[in-house]
Amino acid sequence: MKFVCDGLDLSDAVLKVVKACATRTTLPVMECIKITAKIDSLILTATDGEISIQKKIKAEIYEEGDVCVPGRYFCDFIKKLEGVQLTIDVNDNRMDIVYADSQTSMQVLGAEDFPIINTDVNENSFTLGTDEFRRLIDATAFCCAADDSRPILKGCQMVIKGEEICVTALDGFRLATAKGKVKGSTSDLEIVCPARTLKEIEKMLPEGDGETRINVQRGLLLVCVDDTVLTSSLYNGDFIKKENIIPKSFLSVVKVNRELLKASIERAAILVRNDKNSLIIMDISQGKAEISSNSEIGKVNEPVKAELEGKDLKIAMNSKFITDAINALTEEEIVLSFNSSVQPFICENVKNKDVLYLILPVRTSNNA
Repeated sequence: MKFVCDGLDLSDAVLKVVKACATRTTLPVMECIKITAKIDSLILTATDGEISIQKKIKAEIYEEGDVCVPGRYFCDFIKKLEGVQLTIDVNDNRMDIVYADSQTSMQVLGAEDFPIINTDVNENSFTLGTDEFRRLIDATAFCCAADDSRPILKGCQMVIKGEEICVTALDGFRLATAKGKVKGSTSDLEIVCPARTLKEIEKMLPEGDGETRINVQRGLLLVCVDDTVLTSSLYNGDFIKKENIIPKSFLSVVKVNRELLKASIERAAILVRNDKNSLIIMDISQGKAEISSNSEIGKVNEPVKAELEGKDLKIAMNSKFITDAINALTEEEIVLSFNSSVQPFICENVKNKDVLYLILPVRTSNNA
């Protein structure tokens, strides 16, 4: 295999696909990027078994073929050669990279053991405005679980009914749900997509208010943006029904300025950042929500102006969870709704109710 290409084009392609290389595997080929030279193009592919990314770039092909290069090493090396033209020649298990007056050799693997990537995914599809898709990902994906104890919670549930889409994520301690509109769909759908996949898709999305099509078929998802194709496995299983978790009514409803509450919570969180639950207390009464934290380092106690409808309440919570929710909301004023110090509470915008966050309080000796 032999080809000539622009260093910047190759570096850009490698940086996109290397994110799909496996990091913990006993199969060396899964740590590789497969490079295929054919006609007038290079196709770079990487996969870890769950997600795969493929990128196509232009090149002068002198000899067609394919090879697997060590992903991380090749990426780090090629991104140092963005300003030059590269001539790459592969013979047996060696790749020679010629640039300017220099030459580097790298050991490579044959491509025969590289997994076959299925890009024929077109049974069902739905289309979203690109900005709308980005908004839905930003509003929910951060609430997915990070550990493997319940794999399905590592993904976002996406339910399409008619022209509406609802995306839900939860990790056992908090829940996020966001509603939006689809521009079209082949049928009603319900899938659970890995949060990691959604975050990689978000990085692929172009700026501007275009459209993005998502193809789905037999446990697979495919998204194509320009010359980059991402495919991913979907999670199987029953997702938790949010209707059974989100309270229908509340005893205490608090309206507060978003930025003032966020700033107070962030200050209180500094003193408890080494605490497992990053515990803060919110003491709500008529006219104010008092934010406090206490640790060996010191204590914080700050009142924030608030409007309360209902009963006074004192509740403990994880400062990171409430801060993440506040950051994801967009209006100047937000609403926090409670029933008791031990029941889940919700956080949402005052006017636009398309996004909702539910958070479990932290049990303390005072409310256990």
